[in-house]
Amino acid sequence: MDKLADKKLCGDADCSYVLSVATALDDFVAPDCRFINIKKNQMVYVYSKLVPEEGAGVFWSGSVYSDRYVDQMGIIGYFPATVVKETHKFREDTVIIPTTDMDFFCD
Repeated sequence: MDKLADKKLCGDADCSYVLSVATALDDFVAPDCRFINIKKNQMVYVYSKLVPEEGAGVFWSGSVYSDRYVDQMGIIGYFPATVVKETHKFREDTVIIPTTDMDFFCD
């Protein structure tokens, strides 16, 4: 799988802290296994934000949360930043770290 970016913005060196919570503005259907499906109005926990190359799209990594979509909870994947609106930031202090091939690996 192709890397979507060479760097990512995280709350810590392991990207284990939630940066923010966002609400989906629209549905997003995952084009491949690197991405997650998101339904309009669904809550999304944002774990990292890819630092885009010039001319590339902006993608964030996160996990969805909703009583109606329990089967998707805990699955972390990418989605376009344009389909969500951040509603609460948990971390203001962030670090930029390089991405690896494993950041974009899926079966």
